Amino acid sequence: MKTTNDKESIYEAIFDVVRMVPKGRVTTYGAVAAAIGAKSGARLVGYAMNLSTNVKPKVPAHRVLNRNGMLTGKHHFSPPEKMQQLLEKEGVKVENDTVVKFSELFWDPMIELLK
Repeated sequence: MKTTNDKESIYEAIFDVVRMVPKGRVTTYGAVAAAIGAKSGARLVGYAMNLSTNVKPKVPAHRVLNRNGMLTGKHHFSPPEKMQQLLEKEGVKVENDTVVKFSELFWDPMIELLK
């Protein structure tokens, strides 16, 4: 059984990976999970993003999307349009709650962190 400290350590590892996503790029819950060794932990990454609002240093949760490039976490932003606004401020085009050219903008930590 995991203790609170284990959960906090996992969340910190998730936050560290998300902080590495460059401006103007996006990643997925599953890609972040795989990067911390929790390949089937996409939902856990989602929970961590929900809790990241007041974390210091800042966690750019708006750059984490579902596997299809959709802004499924937008309802955790206030207002919900803020996720799209933050992405667009970085030059990421969003249409119908989906990142345009998602595959071109996708940042895979398993590849990028090995460079």
